[in-house]
Amino acid sequence: MEHFVVSARKYRPQTFKDVVGQQAITNTLLNAIERNHLAQALLFTGPRGVGKTTCARILAKMINSDGTEQQDEDFAFNIFELDAASNNSVDDIRNLTDQVRIPPQVGKYKVYIIDEVHMLSQSAFNAFLKTLEEPPKHCIFILATTEKHKIIPTILSRCQIFDFKRITVKDAKDYLKYIAKEQNIDAEDDALHIIAQKADGAMRDALSIFDRVVSFSGKNLTRQAVTENLNVLDYETYFTSTDLILENKIPELLLQFNDTLSKGFDGHHYISGLASHFRDLMVCQNEQTIQLLEVGDETKTKYQEQSIKAPYSFLLKGIELANDCDLKYKSSKNQRLLVELTLMQLASITFDGEKKNSSHYIIPASYFRAKGIKPIAVKVPIKEEPATVKQPIEAEKVDNPKVEEYAQEPVPVIDLKSDSHRTSGLSLKSIKAKKEHLIRQMEVVIDPNDLPKEPIKEEELLKAWKSYIKSLETKGERIMASILTMDTPKLEDTKIHLEFPNETLKIELERAQFPLMEYLRKTLKNYDLSLNITVNEEIAKQYVFTPMEKYQKLKEKNPNIELLKKTFGLDI
Repeated sequence: MEHFVVSARKYRPQTFKDVVGQQAITNTLLNAIERNHLAQALLFTGPRGVGKTTCARILAKMINSDGTEQQDEDFAFNIFELDAASNNSVDDIRNLTDQVRIPPQVGKYKVYIIDEVHMLSQSAFNAFLKTLEEPPKHCIFILATTEKHKIIPTILSRCQIFDFKRITVKDAKDYLKYIAKEQNIDAEDDALHIIAQKADGAMRDALSIFDRVVSFSGKNLTRQAVTENLNVLDYETYFTSTDLILENKIPELLLQFNDTLSKGFDGHHYISGLASHFRDLMVCQNEQTIQLLEVGDETKTKYQEQSIKAPYSFLLKGIELANDCDLKYKSSKNQRLLVELTLMQLASITFDGEKKNSSHYIIPASYFRAKGIKPIAVKVPIKEEPATVKQPIEAEKVDNPKVEEYAQEPVPVIDLKSDSHRTSGLSLKSIKAKKEHLIRQMEVVIDPNDLPKEPIKEEELLKAWKSYIKSLETKGERIMASILTMDTPKLEDTKIHLEFPNETLKIELERAQFPLMEYLRKTLKNYDLSLNITVNEEIAKQYVFTPMEKYQKLKEKNPNIELLKKTFGLDI
């Protein structure tokens, strides 16, 4: 049986041209060698698996090459690799500095590659300083680390630093495609793309994953095999989830999430992936940003098709909700419920609400007949699609062209007594909805001139006013009843004037004025009545609140109280 060599070793680059995704660094090193401008102390820093040690070995071979050596010459006698994780003491560094003095027997330079240099102890770093600053002419140090911040500044200042970047998904996928071709493996583009994404910028990780998946699926590498083996959520999961969300199918959406959990996936991974999916859909909606979409060509087409169905406002709100769930997930006591609530909220973004009673508020026809007015149909704009009424509201035919025009069109009708429009007083949203509901009740009038406007006297107003206060007290609304008793209303034509000592009382009454005005208009049979509230801070002085203020009021009425206080040493 032939010995198997993992792809990370088998396809390790032998020249700078083979290094993936680090063109800027490799070009710099090549130019430095050609121009004899290479520093004697180099620091290679960056994430794992991006080519730091590989570039160090290639550089060590190149600076000793003069064109006369054999092709497989590796200059092992001139290259010394030291693992600082296990050789991190002062004695190890002293042994190294002793070896540095001896010139090379073959080649021009001795190259010392110190891997994971950040693992050296503080004393070892200090012992290394002098040698690193003034090494012999035949010696070059290449330090490699994944954690540059752990290296002391005095070492950093003596090195020429090269920052290696993460390998892009495109570069990693292209290199995997090359390796698959070398091994006669038929690999789907999307399958290689998922491997490159899973590697998270590390080429060595990408090659390790590639070997694992090839062992699982053989010579035919499919997207399904990759997602199954790597335990990653397929794009299709998120495409299906988004379709269900856009169609407001909450039960099917929750069942799909349950199936995802049953396959062993984490809810946190699912919701963060959904947020990324919304981001990718948003990217597809603009030709300038579509290049930010890092997926295969086949999947890119699916993204573009679904982005047409998803409005921009929906995607923006969806990302906000999914990201909020992502932030709360770890601290949540019931994580599954948190994700399910988020999914229900997402499926409700494009939903207008419950199926409400589609009839519109109308003024009863009997009211108009009692006043001798011919009833006509009422049209009030609403957000929901109204139910259509094929016949006019009134049975009798009215000789009015406007009524006939309305009779030809669908007439929305809403029942004032419908329970579906009742609102709860437990939230600001419900209070706002109730306020809008009351406004609509007051504004559903065809012609203000047709409503009663009987003259009223101030005595009648005061009587109705006291009656309304009494009804509030009966209902237990004592605060509003108290506010209404703070000033006596004054009637000027059809305007009711009230004066309060501060802005707070004014605002409170303005919020509750709709049922008050409705009661007064109906009771006094005058729909022209309006409320005018003003603030007079001088009135506040008439009221006493603290014990000291009460004492001062009593003192104004009877000055002898001050004498009584002093005589008996009383306190307030």
